[in-house]
Amino acid sequence: MTERAQFDAEEERAVREAYARDGHADCPRCAVRMRERSIGGGSFGLGYARKREWLLCPSCHRSVLFDVKRGTRN
Repeated sequence: MTERAQFDAEEERAVREAYARDGHADCPRCAVRMRERSIGGGSFGLGYARKREWLLCPSCHRSVLFDVKRGTRN
């Protein structure tokens, strides 16, 4: 079984802060621009919907998923 590469909590926070401030983020491990994937979610019929961003590093394949409005990890 292979272990999935992950950022630590401080690295994730730095990525979220950079994205909120600059509209993009670089991987804290590789210094490569992370790719963005918008992810919808929730239920529009119930009056709530979440907009999430998934930032992926094309080099080391680590990623950060967070709620755009709250700036928090899902």
